[in-house]
Amino acid sequence: AAPAAPARPEPAPELNGSARTARPLAKPPVRKLAKDLGIALETVTPSGPDGIITREDVHAAAEAVQAVQEAPVAAPAPATGGRERRVPVKGVRKATAQAMVNSAFTAPHVTEFVTVDVTRTMKLVADLKQDPEMAGLRVNPLLLVAKALLVAIRRNPDINATWDEDNQEIVYKDYVNLGIAAATPRGLIVPNIKDAHAKTLPELASALGELVATAREGKTSPAAMSGGTVTITNVGVFGVDTGTPLLNPGESAILAFGAVKLQPWVHKGKVKPRQVTTLALSFDHRLVDGELGSKVLADVAAVLERPKRLITWT
Repeated sequence: AAPAAPARPEPAPELNGSARTARPLAKPPVRKLAKDLGIALETVTPSGPDGIITREDVHAAAEAVQAVQEAPVAAPAPATGGRERRVPVKGVRKATAQAMVNSAFTAPHVTEFVTVDVTRTMKLVADLKQDPEMAGLRVNPLLLVAKALLVAIRRNPDINATWDEDNQEIVYKDYVNLGIAAATPRGLIVPNIKDAHAKTLPELASALGELVATAREGKTSPAAMSGGTVTITNVGVFGVDTGTPLLNPGESAILAFGAVKLQPWVHKGKVKPRQVTTLALSFDHRLVDGELGSKVLADVAAVLERPKRLITWT
């Protein structure tokens, strides 16, 4: 028999820019965490055995991005003629942009709308501001919208889920980490209230107030922005009626709360001025069908129309 041909030596790795980089080593939960935080795994330095990227590595990379973003930046020089300005895209804004692109082109979005008479809810807000148990707490319509959404999720728990692409599974969650989209000088961030489903109304108000204050101060940690399950975006504070919100990556639904306005409304058979708002619910159609999405939105609307259901349905 002819002698075996000698083994061909492995080619040396190319060092030029055209060399193809190997896929970073990371377990599916770590990949999901990086996606949720807007961190590209190729930029993360691994510390695990055999070069695997750990959760701690991802969190460290996210903290480094935040630190760079928070560092003082010299004002960019104006373009010729002073008619344009160019600002580098980095930090929170860059992470948010990447996350939104991933969301838009990964999850098939469906958005439904409902217009609601929230006159009773607005009265309840006024009453709660006088309640001794709510003294010193942040009491506003968003608080009751958050509570209404939590009630709807309790009645329709399958909305609270995640599509796991790597394992081809739907992960149903028995807890709600409620995200609140917050516009800050650093850009849009979505911190979340951990275990919001288990909080009383005063506890929810306290957590919401702390979340907003921390975001405005620019002190929101990466951990506070990870692990969200469902989000609310309050576009009404800008005077906007409604919108088609994009899902926060890894989540199945996001509720947009529009401006509350005095409008003519048929109430008890007569046209009267009532306080009205429009809600929009976007959901991931891979795991939430039209029936489930409609039930959740209808339940939120029903609670806000007759907020006593906050008591009877919880």
